[in-house]
Formats: sequence, C-alpha cells, structure tokens
Amino acid sequence: MLASRTRCATLALALLAVPAQAQAPFRVAASQVEDRKPVFATVESIREVEARTRIAGTLRSLGAREGDAVQAGQLLAEVEDPKLAMQLAALDARLAALAAQRRQAQLDHDRTRTLRAAGAATQVRLDETQTALDVVEAQAAASRAERAVVEQQQREGQVLAPQGGRVLRVRGTPGAVVQPGETLFGIATDHYVLRLRLPERHARFLRAGDAVEVGTRGLGDGVLGEGHIRLVYPQMQDGQVVADAEVAGLGDFFVGERVRVTVAADRRLALVVPAEYLLAAPGLDLVRLATGALVPVQRGPARDGGIEILSGLHAGDELVRP
Repeated sequence: MLASRTRCATLALALLAVPAQAQAPFRVAASQVEDRKPVFATVESIREVEARTRIAGTLRSLGAREGDAVQAGQLLAEVEDPKLAMQLAALDARLAALAAQRRQAQLDHDRTRTLRAAGAATQVRLDETQTALDVVEAQAAASRAERAVVEQQQREGQVLAPQGGRVLRVRGTPGAVVQPGETLFGIATDHYVLRLRLPERHARFLRAGDAVEVGTRGLGDGVLGEGHIRLVYPQMQDGQVVADAEVAGLGDFFVGERVRVTVAADRRLALVVPAEYLLAAPGLDLVRLATGALVPVQRGPARDGGIEILSGLHAGDELVRP
C-alpha cells in the first residue's frame, strides 16, 4: 500500500515537471471588462397623454376606469350642456317657420308668374316675389348652418382617447361640472420602458445600446430577459443619470412597478485567462508558465472567455495548460 502511494505521488510530481513541448502557449494580455451592477428600474410609459374636455357642462357619464385598456378614438366620457339642447330646439322652430314662409313665398311667386304670362301682372311684381322667395331660402340656409355649429358643439362633449393605451388616472364623477380644457383621463401609451436612475459616478459608462439584464417581477432573483439601453437623458435629475431600457415582456407589468436590472457600471482593463489554464490547489490557484514554473495567482470573478486574475500574472506572460 505504501509503495503504491509513493508511485502515485512520484507520477503526479513528474507530470507537473513535464514542460509542454506540444502545447501552444496562451499569451496573457489586458482586455477591457465590464463591472456589472444590479440597480432598480421603474416600468414607465414612453409617453403619457391626457384626455381633456372641449366644452363646459355637466359630466353625464364615464366610460372607462383606472387600468382599462383603451383604443385611439374610444369614447371615454360625455359632457352635456343643457343650453345646447335649448338652442337646437329654438333653431328647429325657426327652420319650421322659415319652411312655412318659403311655401307661401313659392305660392305667391308661382301665382304672379302665371298672371304675368297672362298680362295681368307687372314684371316688377314678379321680381318682388322672386326676391321674397330668395330671402326666405337664404334665411333657412343660415339657420341650418347655425344648427350644424350647435350640433358640432354637442359632439365635442364626447371625450375621446387621443391614443391607445392603459388608463392611469380618472378625474371627475358623473354630475360634476367641468370646464373646457379640464383633464379627465391620464393614459399611458402601450410602449413601456424601464427607467433607470444611477449615481452620477456611473454617467461616463452608460451608453445607448448597452445590454442590460432584467430580473423577474416581484424583485425576484430570476431573469426575465435581456434588453438594451434605448436612451440616456442628457440632463441629470437630483444628481442621478436617467436612462430608458427596452426589453420584451413588459406589457403585463404595472406602470410604476420596480424591476431589478443589471447594467455595466464600470469598464476597465483586466487580465482574463481561460479556466482550463488554472490548476486548483488547497487555498490558492496555480498556473504554469511556458518556462515550466508554477505560479500562484489570485482568482477573480468569471468573465466572458475565462477567469479574471487579480494578482500573480503580468501582461505578456505565456501559459500552458497544467
């Protein structure tokens, strides 16, 4: 048993001492790496629009509630002005009276034209009846145009959704008095983004197009997916850098919901070595130089392409697989 252990130990030492004649050495070089940092982002709409009243009156009905999905042009509320209905009734009565006057003027004109053909009426009288008929028709046309204006004012009592999206706020109750330009609905458009706010020291590392990793709902540790920075705002808010990130799958989120996002908070040069060039030993890691020497190194975090080496190596060193 002792002889067997001795042979194994001798073989292990011999393997470590064998130089790598047939291996292509790996040259250590500094490469740029990203230090990623988890932050919290808020789900927000790119654009928020308001549905406003266009006339003064009484809020007759509301057709949407908070959280409802609405389409562009959808009827959200109706505002009623009782004076408009009274104006329409008055105009209808005037049009009816003008219609009766026109019938009488038409009869007078037809009778006078018959008498003129028989030589029993003068041309002046015929012209007078024609003028009276034209005046009544002009008055009727003006009243119809005035009625169309009032009807348009009534239609403007309909509050329509300017764009499709989700209703965030509803202001007002049926029966309340509203004024022109008053906001009744706040609507978030369908296109949602993650709005990030980072400390000022990270401003120089954040770029449009950078990849971000988005966590699951409820601030969980899972991963929803990957997205990218859509826009970095040029103005800071309260000493923070503001940026928008786009990622698929935000349609079911609440506006204002927080999500964990991992972003690149720093970029620096580091030495990254493929994992197969490291030899794990008790309490430390070793690498073999092309000269055959074993060098202890301090392992850092895993990177794309290998393991970051914090100390023990220099750029230009050549490694072989142990």
